[in-house]
Amino acid sequence: MKPRTLSGLLLLALPMLQAGGMAGEQPTPPPAPSAGAAPFVPQPILQGGIVIPLYPPGSRFLKGDRVQEPERYSMSKSVPGRINSITNIHNPSIEVHAVEGGLNTGAVVILAAGGGHNTLNVGTESADFVPFFYNYGVNTVILRNRLRRDGYNVQADAVHDAEQAIRIVRARAAEWNLDPHKIGIMGFSAGAELSAPAALLFEEFDKAHQEPGDPLAGVSSRPDFVGIIYPGPSPFARGGTPPIPRNTPPAFIACAGAGDRIHAFWAMEYYMEMLQAGIPNVEMHLYGNGRHPGDPLPDGSRMTGGLSDRGGIPLGKWQDRFIEWFRDLGFLQKSGVETKAARDITLFLSQPPPGRLGAPRPGERAGTNAPASLPR
Repeated sequence: MKPRTLSGLLLLALPMLQAGGMAGEQPTPPPAPSAGAAPFVPQPILQGGIVIPLYPPGSRFLKGDRVQEPERYSMSKSVPGRINSITNIHNPSIEVHAVEGGLNTGAVVILAAGGGHNTLNVGTESADFVPFFYNYGVNTVILRNRLRRDGYNVQADAVHDAEQAIRIVRARAAEWNLDPHKIGIMGFSAGAELSAPAALLFEEFDKAHQEPGDPLAGVSSRPDFVGIIYPGPSPFARGGTPPIPRNTPPAFIACAGAGDRIHAFWAMEYYMEMLQAGIPNVEMHLYGNGRHPGDPLPDGSRMTGGLSDRGGIPLGKWQDRFIEWFRDLGFLQKSGVETKAARDITLFLSQPPPGRLGAPRPGERAGTNAPASLPR
């Protein structure tokens, strides 16, 4: 069955009990699950989305005593039916939004929202991007990953959810009219703590998930591109030295500069490691003006993220720079046409590995300009 199209791209108003009351109200605690109840399956955030659990019922990766609990939604006070954020995610899932007919490039962006691992900000950092990417013929998948506030580990659970999402999308690419070589993930803030590891740890994940009978065994979790947007710490933070596969995918990195200093360091840290390794097509934009989403502003309001124009400053146009990069690498071509990104990686793999440049200063790892340890 193919996902439904984005007819009208209207928001789906969820039932009041599931949404937690009228718009803007705090959601009520979920009822205790009944014995033997089926896992909770959420409704789509946007009309036309198809929601698919990441794991089958009874999976060893799920908490059997909590998987029936409903998610909790924080609703918009001004837009009826709009979900701003989600918590209490125990049955992680993806929500697929397909592009119609001839507009479809076959490319797909898996969206990993931020929220400090306390909430999942699916309004500004997922749902808003569905119509944006649709206009360019790019399919979207909203990831509902598990959160630290609900008792999960970021590396063992949330990153696992992201890698599993990539495998599911690739396994069902033909069914959903997607190009299996144009599947990537874009993470925002805490969500970038999923997209960056996905770009580096796919070989380890795939080797660890080859159980007999697993329908996804043999399906690669390697993303074909990654977006790392005003990121949290990557696997390189605090002295981390993960291996960098030579076929590490191209990355687009964007962040404010001095106004979002810690996240800018983490962005630079990832970029510098990719530059040292010689990974092709890694692009970074650090902006002179801007702050992290949620930070207070002088007028008492808070900085918004996602597609917000941020008062017209250049940081508010980072998504246009992404589209330029995306087009340049061939991801907006017709489905089935080899991308420039893929050709460049093939060429890179045929050449000797580049040597590292420069020597570390005190307190630095070799080849980086960021301190070995930064506050979170």
